[in-house]
Amino acid sequence: LAVPWRCSPRRGAAGCPPAGQVRAAFLRFFEERHGHRRLPSAPVRPRGDPRLLFVNAGMNQFKPIFLGTVHPRSELAQHRRVVNSQKCVRAGGKHNDLEDVGRDTYHHTFFEMLGNWSFGDYFKEEACSMAWELLTEVYEIPKDRLYVTYFAGDSSLGLSADEECRDVWLCLGVPASHVLPFPLKDNFWEMGDTGPCGPCTEIHYDHMGGGRNAAALVNQGSPDVVEIWNLVFMQYSREVEGNLLPLPQHHVDTGMGLERLVTVLQNKRSNYDTDLFTPILDAIHKGCGGPRYQGLVGDADVGHVNMAYRVVADHVRALCVCITDGIYPGFSGAELVLRRILRRAVRFCSEVLHAPPGLLASLVPTVVEVLGDAYPELTKNADQIMDVINENEAAFQSSLERGRRIIERTVQQMEPSTNFPAEVAWSLYGNLGFPLDLIDLILEEKGISLDSAAFNELALEDAKRKAGGPPAGQLEDTNTRLDVHSLAQLRSNNVPATDDSPKYAYTLGQHGQYEFSPCQATVLMLYRDQSLQKEVGAGQRCGVILDRTNFYAEQGGQASDQGYMIHLGQQDILFPVESVRLCGGYVIHEVTAVETLRAGDQVQLFVDEAQRLACMTNHTATHLLNFALRRILGDNTEQRGSHVTAEWLRFDFDTKGPVTVEQLQQVEQVVQDVIKRNEVVHTAEVPLMLARRVQGLRAVDEGYPDPVRIVSLGVPVESVLTCNSEAAMQTSVELCCGTHLLQTGAMEDLAIISERQLVKGISRVIAVTGRQAKQAREAGQCLAMEVDSVSLRMKKRSTSIPEMQNLSKEVGQLTKMVASTPMPQWQRKELQTILRVLQRTANTAVKKLEMQQAEEKAQSMLAKHCNQPVIIDTVPADSLSILMKVVNQLCDKSPGTSVMLLSPQASGEVLCACQVSKNCLPEFSAADWAVAVCTQMEGKAGGSPVVAKGSGNAKGMQGALTTALEFAQSKL
Repeated sequence: LAVPWRCSPRRGAAGCPPAGQVRAAFLRFFEERHGHRRLPSAPVRPRGDPRLLFVNAGMNQFKPIFLGTVHPRSELAQHRRVVNSQKCVRAGGKHNDLEDVGRDTYHHTFFEMLGNWSFGDYFKEEACSMAWELLTEVYEIPKDRLYVTYFAGDSSLGLSADEECRDVWLCLGVPASHVLPFPLKDNFWEMGDTGPCGPCTEIHYDHMGGGRNAAALVNQGSPDVVEIWNLVFMQYSREVEGNLLPLPQHHVDTGMGLERLVTVLQNKRSNYDTDLFTPILDAIHKGCGGPRYQGLVGDADVGHVNMAYRVVADHVRALCVCITDGIYPGFSGAELVLRRILRRAVRFCSEVLHAPPGLLASLVPTVVEVLGDAYPELTKNADQIMDVINENEAAFQSSLERGRRIIERTVQQMEPSTNFPAEVAWSLYGNLGFPLDLIDLILEEKGISLDSAAFNELALEDAKRKAGGPPAGQLEDTNTRLDVHSLAQLRSNNVPATDDSPKYAYTLGQHGQYEFSPCQATVLMLYRDQSLQKEVGAGQRCGVILDRTNFYAEQGGQASDQGYMIHLGQQDILFPVESVRLCGGYVIHEVTAVETLRAGDQVQLFVDEAQRLACMTNHTATHLLNFALRRILGDNTEQRGSHVTAEWLRFDFDTKGPVTVEQLQQVEQVVQDVIKRNEVVHTAEVPLMLARRVQGLRAVDEGYPDPVRIVSLGVPVESVLTCNSEAAMQTSVELCCGTHLLQTGAMEDLAIISERQLVKGISRVIAVTGRQAKQAREAGQCLAMEVDSVSLRMKKRSTSIPEMQNLSKEVGQLTKMVASTPMPQWQRKELQTILRVLQRTANTAVKKLEMQQAEEKAQSMLAKHCNQPVIIDTVPADSLSILMKVVNQLCDKSPGTSVMLLSPQASGEVLCACQVSKNCLPEFSAADWAVAVCTQMEGKAGGSPVVAKGSGNAKGMQGALTTALEFAQSKL
């Protein structure tokens, strides 16, 4: 392998290796010199691991191998030696506090992890030898600057020191003074609280050099001696009880941060001084025009300008990578973290760098220039990244303006010398994403404090609610998740993987009904309490492993089958199958044993045919919907996720904005056309390499088995596979392991009953088929007729206030029904638009009629009480709203008059409204006047010094009129 650069890194010459060459040399070294398979980086959105917000290490995509759950026919299972450069994000969570990024020169949200792996192939000797060869011979790092650490052992766990690893380093010529033992916290790596783990060896680099011995500075947090590479030897598994068991297969997992390695090779002391960041920092300077980046930290960084440069450069890299991989700023999980990253960058741009809006998005082309060669998907998505950043920046600015207005309004309404209400601050923070420090800053300027204790209490309640764990029924079931040791035991006992091909054994009968072939099987093993068992007693739940099955295990977004099994020849004892899961090639049926079950038992399997057929219908409908959305919304409409159950199907996809009423109708029409044509659904298993060449193929980021199943609607798979065939562009062709209809006609209909944006750029639709689609359409038609009926009655423009109020109520009730009833979404949107207009019309009509009525009553009152300073009287009025309007009109027409009106109602209640002339303030208060009067009637009242209202009991009305007059006279 040729040395990929001309200069020795320690000389610090201008020709030092660019980051791109450092990355390429790493990949080439393992691929060409040591026979590793080079894999592309996985997306930073984790696949099938709900506990992870982002892919945060190179090993994430290989977890199924370490856990033994990988499907034996999948591509992943074939790997022995692998190398890659993995995009990683650590933000929030235990690995990285977002607020640390920018304060120093080495914390990042996004970084690249260079790694090489061995899955049951080489171990400590080869791993250390390769690492030493790469660092000292290829990268030419001086050996005297390198220190290696190894695990010193742990007596409490019964683990001795990793002397094997120590001896490997000594044999490679590393001086004993540079080979250092460290305890568990430094040199023992664990995937989580349970699972694969093992000792590790780290390689540290001394920036100072000069022949000194820096052993005392290793692992001491010194900026001069830094860890550059971690080699993990996975040889144990931590059990739930906390004990360690040896793993059936040993693995090697190594990780070296590219940013830190480039800092060493380019003879820099800060990651931000390398060519991974300098072009971005230059672009920031060009965009904001302030002082240049100088690399200052702490107190030396006056005004935090250098920190702002680092924050913006780091965050824009993370934004580019995440948005490209389908994570958009949003309101929960990874999306919420990304929203915080974007908003933090925007604030540093505007508040510290005083940059114009749009600076952040303008940096995207520079990021693409720096990272695009290694990750071509960035180049492809550059325009979309810029759009998402600009839209979210604009939304944040508008949230800030709204937030400031809310703070101003709240402060004006506050009693003097009180704290700012915690619930308002929490709402600003939670709903608008208004930064907490900004709330503090604005309040500080006004000399007001936040009620911090109450705020912290709200934050604690929210954290508890979010940490409440999965809802009941969604807890992981230990009976269907085989642990790594049980999987290894099954394989060492030569228990074959389950033949689940009978799940595809069904045909169309003479009259178009589906006929599912019966399936007979043998119990090979039972699984309970994380151990394999030959026998399980009556009443116990367990996992049943059979030699073959016709049950569909949950995968590819399709829910698992349900049904039952019986002992052969014993028709009357049913073993219900509650769920089915695939684990390492074995299909595990979760069963409650009604009587004893034993390995070797012969059983007959019965799938719940109605549930299976409904899942088949909805899965084929999902493929059709995917095709129709792409046809109507454009070829760049990519699937982001799907879920299929017997009741409905859910589909998430990229979109520029909300889908319009017309587009929803067109999508449904495309699907209905294919249903009417009753197209044949063709399926075939083909080699994965061949399948991936198909033009127009729809495939999501999944680990597919090899060979893989292709599902093609209306076009035989052979035609789709023909060289240069464009058949897949004209129909739905997908890689899919799910069960499907044999012809599309059985779907009958498809109705999209919900469409909403999950976050900016991703929409979610929910659809139903068959009878449920028909019911949804009927419900939509019924509601449309009711809306028409209200519309017609509204046009008659009744002059009766109660009649118009009833119409307004009816519109409100219809609005609720339209929002909650399953019906076609295009129709829901249409009806909601009509109802909004009707609600406005009804409200306006009621107000207008009330004003007319109030004016008439006020005129007659004025004539009765000509130019009196106080008017106290009774008047018929249908509502408090009308009574208040009469009072307002009287005061408008006679400005010096104070008015109190009572209105007895048929129910026995008396309404009260009053207004005091401004000339009589502050001695005369409307609120006090109303309270005095309504108390006399055993009622309540409230308001301001100028206007007030209330109510009471008719029995006290005469006394109330006397009280009203006496109160007014005492104040005037």
